[in-house]
Amino acid sequence: MSEQPGLFEQPGAPKRRKPAPGEVRPSWESPLLQAPMLPADIRLGTSSWFFPGWRGLVYEGLHPQTALSKNGLAAYAQIPLLRTVSLDRTFYAPITAVEYARYAGQVPDHFSFVVKAPALVCDAVVRDEQGRGKVPNPHFLDPAIAAREFVVPCLEGLGAKAGPLVFQVSPLPRGLVGEATTVVERLAAFFAALPQELGRNRPRYALELRNADLLTPRLMRVLREQGVRYCVGLHDRMPEVERQERALAALDGGTPGDLVVRWNLHRGFLYQAAKQRYEPFDRLIDEDHETRQVLARMAVRAFEAGRKVWITANNKAEGSAPLSLLKLAEEIAAALAAP
Repeated sequence: MSEQPGLFEQPGAPKRRKPAPGEVRPSWESPLLQAPMLPADIRLGTSSWFFPGWRGLVYEGLHPQTALSKNGLAAYAQIPLLRTVSLDRTFYAPITAVEYARYAGQVPDHFSFVVKAPALVCDAVVRDEQGRGKVPNPHFLDPAIAAREFVVPCLEGLGAKAGPLVFQVSPLPRGLVGEATTVVERLAAFFAALPQELGRNRPRYALELRNADLLTPRLMRVLREQGVRYCVGLHDRMPEVERQERALAALDGGTPGDLVVRWNLHRGFLYQAAKQRYEPFDRLIDEDHETRQVLARMAVRAFEAGRKVWITANNKAEGSAPLSLLKLAEEIAAALAAP
């Protein structure tokens, strides 16, 4: 393949100016500014943005998490490498169109959000503060509630900056896991009933799993029929990335579609153990070269087919999400430039 025009141009540092009181600014000394410039349709980003340990990587100076949560997104979006972010707070509770619009107003036009649907419709059980399922959730896979509480306000607030709307189905109770066929049928009915258009915006729906038993050819057929993307979710509950790559190939039937990846967790770790090992998330500790190579290959394949790519990385993947993306961008750029 011929070299992409401008592929290896070094993006300029954000413009220097005097900060306003309490302002969060991007780091002008960040190694992320040395990342290769990828094609516009390959978007890399992190899972959330408000980590004080990213001082010098994303942010200039030290800021408390509350300040970064409120004011850090605009600084984050000035780093050329970071052209998407996973909006995770929406999983825990729905937010309004006004709140979505506030996020959209902090980022440039080329930016695109990956947005998680609320557990209100994605979790089969109602959980306590420790995450234990207590009773069945009567709103599980309810398309009317999903549309009203999530899809409509999300598209109204984000507009063209809305990327994939990811329905991450939380770990199912044992009774439902044993009824995988029924769950797949419910997913088919659910996605068929969701809005397919809102004004000039057409939602991009994606499904992420936390039960490997549901990753079946039947599910892939259902997603293909409904025009829903399978979100490659790298997590301790799911198979290795190579198996999910094969499942995605079965969904696409040889012609790649849009690629949505959430690189959540290092293989073999539980979430809390990874968090304790990797905090404050300022360096790579357990590099996962194999996963990175597979993700780069998948991104290039989708891009060469004229599709869009969203890959978000969590700090728990290798230790520091921004540095994981820097390495991944270099891998993708090398693959794009290869014969």
